[in-house]
Amino acid sequence: MRWLRAFTGYLAPIFLILSPVLSYSDQALSMHRTRSSAGFSLDIPLIMLVASMFRIFYYPGARFDTALLVQSFLMIIVQLVLLKIALDNRPPPSTKGGDAAVPFAGAQDGTWEMQRPYNFWQWRSPKPYWQFLLYLFIGLTMCELIIAPMRSIYPAYSLLVGYIGLSVEATLPLPQMIANARSRSCKGFRFSVLASWLLGDAMKMFWFFTSATEIPWAFKLCGIFQAGCDAFLGVQYLMYGSGENMAPKSYPMASWGGSMRPMASGLGNDKGTPTGRRTPVEKGI
Repeated sequence: MRWLRAFTGYLAPIFLILSPVLSYSDQALSMHRTRSSAGFSLDIPLIMLVASMFRIFYYPGARFDTALLVQSFLMIIVQLVLLKIALDNRPPPSTKGGDAAVPFAGAQDGTWEMQRPYNFWQWRSPKPYWQFLLYLFIGLTMCELIIAPMRSIYPAYSLLVGYIGLSVEATLPLPQMIANARSRSCKGFRFSVLASWLLGDAMKMFWFFTSATEIPWAFKLCGIFQAGCDAFLGVQYLMYGSGENMAPKSYPMASWGGSMRPMASGLGNDKGTPTGRRTPVEKGI
């Protein structure tokens, strides 16, 4: 057991640092190749960017393991690239799968029907996304500079920042879970992302509770919740599949001359014969 703990102590930090690249590079390449982000929830970059920013500003007061800090910086870089690709390749809302790329937009099916204030993170223009992230970073920087010298309240403020950031990160699977439930499909959500999340959860849980370095309880509690949500995502993937195999459409059959042939009404180029004019087939009967 001691050798396993020592091995995990070396391997887990490396995996955590590289996890942003391992988890999302395949998703980004897939959206770039297909020129579509349908099925991918834009809330995933939102959650990870906000959580990573809060985690970075949590570090001066908590001084947690450096691997988690490095992971936060790398996660921001990866998520910014992912967000850019997703925004550049969004399908129009009217197309099939378009609503999945704009989470919760246009939900009319009772359970998921909701409207976000000011259409938050559902904007059609890319500019507000970058403005929000810039304002958030400026706000956190200003609060850090103002409150850090106040030694009496800074520890409580730092703890609050940490719990907010980690609580936001713990909700990472929720938008994708809702999108999958609405569409009853996991199409657009890469299995590689799910696999990396589940593997990362297993590594984090073991490392969090066996590490010799300081791991605050905020990381442990939020990690447990996120691991449960990721497991449910795995159940959804087993239930719905990737959505690649769709049943072929069936068309009504009509009897022409004693044989069964598919009806062509409303299909193809929609060019029918004028009313009352006999077709060449009819002339030969």
